[in-house]
Amino acid sequence: MSKTSFITLSDNPKRLRGHLPWWKVHRDEYLLSSLLGQSLRTKNFYHLVEFSPHPVFAGISRLWFTTGSVRWYHGVPYGSLTRALGLRTILLVMYVWWWDITREATYQGHHSRRVTGSHRLGILWFIVNEVFFFLAFFWRFFHSALVPVVDLWLAFPPRGIPEVEAMDIPLKNTIILLLSGVRVTRRHKRALAGDRITMKRTLRLTLLCSLLFTSFQRYEYVVAPFTISDSIYGSTFYMRTGFHGFHVFVGSVRLRVAYFRHNRGHFTVRTHKGFEGRAWYWHFVDVVWLFLFISVYWWGGRR
Repeated sequence: MSKTSFITLSDNPKRLRGHLPWWKVHRDEYLLSSLLGQSLRTKNFYHLVEFSPHPVFAGISRLWFTTGSVRWYHGVPYGSLTRALGLRTILLVMYVWWWDITREATYQGHHSRRVTGSHRLGILWFIVNEVFFFLAFFWRFFHSALVPVVDLWLAFPPRGIPEVEAMDIPLKNTIILLLSGVRVTRRHKRALAGDRITMKRTLRLTLLCSLLFTSFQRYEYVVAPFTISDSIYGSTFYMRTGFHGFHVFVGSVRLRVAYFRHNRGHFTVRTHKGFEGRAWYWHFVDVVWLFLFISVYWWGGRR
């Protein structure tokens, strides 16, 4: 099929439909839009740039990963294989999806001011959702700490569980995470000023701080004298700190992607909204850790 036929077909997307099933229609639209470098549908300022199959594949891969994890926990055959397949598919979808977003924003210039404004609003609502996610764990912890039941010998932490030393590893992690937050803010200021060398150096230090934080937390889990099955204290301790550690890992991956994009020259003084969203997420992780340090280690770790 010649290029002229492609353009004629793109001018009338309804001709793609015919008697084809819906999934073939979307498949053909996606392939044609990729070849032409433009969307086949009429877009407005707030719409997605082009059709994307990534949400469907992301949902399927997450389903594989969760079902495979449950099967693996219960010793069901082929559970570990399903879990590994789901995890690899998630990583593949993340890579392809990020590349498409980078192509739309950097090379095609589709991310206008209104589109990036809607992206900012989406990031803010996502952070609000994460706030309520951690709020549920904080609620359970304070409910058990302020009104301990008889099963806990009316004490919190329960008797038999050693007190957590807040001024050891937790204090070091607090300093490291706050230092990384300062570096992220400095990197944002340098992005506004157009200083690429300082931007690159500060982002490296932030990634190093995230690696140190994860290493210290892993060491804390190894030497901890209690496990997640030791009463409500152990379960709330590991659930809150573990989920926060997972969020630190996700934030560090996003910052690493920003580091690679910065090396390729994707961020400029005017177009650095991708890093801005990552900076907001990292500051959210810092604030959550401050509440964790005060409630879990300093206040909740003393009987």
